[in-house]
Amino acid sequence: MAENKIKTIGVLTSGGDAPGMNAAIRAVVRRGLSNGLNVKGILKGYNGLLNEEIIDMSAKDVSDTIERGGTILYTARCAEFRTEEGQKRGAEICRKHGIDGLVVIGGDGSFAGAQKLANLGINTIGLPGTIDLDIACTEYTIGFDTAVNTAMEAIDKVRDTSTSHERCSIIEVMGRGAGYIALWCGIANGAEDVLVPEKYDYDEQKLINNIIESRKKGKKHHIIINAEGIGHSEAMAKRIEAATGIETRATILGHMQRGGSPTCKDRVYASMMGALAVDLLIAGKTCRVVGYRHGEFVDFDINEALAMQKGISDYQWEVCQSLSHNYDKNNK
Repeated sequence: MAENKIKTIGVLTSGGDAPGMNAAIRAVVRRGLSNGLNVKGILKGYNGLLNEEIIDMSAKDVSDTIERGGTILYTARCAEFRTEEGQKRGAEICRKHGIDGLVVIGGDGSFAGAQKLANLGINTIGLPGTIDLDIACTEYTIGFDTAVNTAMEAIDKVRDTSTSHERCSIIEVMGRGAGYIALWCGIANGAEDVLVPEKYDYDEQKLINNIIESRKKGKKHHIIINAEGIGHSEAMAKRIEAATGIETRATILGHMQRGGSPTCKDRVYASMMGALAVDLLIAGKTCRVVGYRHGEFVDFDINEALAMQKGISDYQWEVCQSLSHNYDKNNK
């Protein structure tokens, strides 16, 4: 291993919280300490960095945290850090506190901040922490597995009551502008219709026709999973009920998808990513994003990672549609 020029590393969580972030923090702290580094926790993301809310972290500080949702370092959004002045001040504060390397756990917006710090001379590594699975360079993001399982279990429960009342249910899941949670739940929950921003044509009459056809075929319920990027589920439910005469209810799962004890996958993968981030800093790397591809934990240049585009797989989408009750390939 290369000579260790890094003496002190910092770690922060930024943007929306995600289950598994604590596992990543724990791995950064303990991997750093085991390599003889000092580790500092930065509270409340970039906002806490600018306010110098910086604490020393020991192995004990991260004991009994791996099973907890949320982030023990807290998180916040920071408009000031989007400015050149804020970024320069952030770099100066890192130097003031002797932080030679910084691990940033968050999404694309957090990586953009990490990119700016790297350009200002701070060795920076990003970890993909977001339930949305919308970071193009990686097949896995910290928190997605827990969030999609939380949503799946909730949708199963809504289906039970929807069947009892012979209703149509629109269930809105999170994901910002990405439809991955909706797509996965569409397949896992056997939804009759799935609406994702990447594929939805906003033809509501097609939805209405599907509901009517399902009822004619004897279906006692109709589940529509609606992605956050489309939204407006309450208004959609009213229009569908008026058009079909079938009682229709909207359920917005909301921030429950961000919480809860992380799954085994989120604990293990987040731990591996946290450890790799420290190893990269020790090796003298900077301006990198840790990812997971083809069964391996890998790293990318932040500029390259931010430039990548990601969309819903055409094959996964076709399979999702083909498993629904009313699917007719010739009419799609």
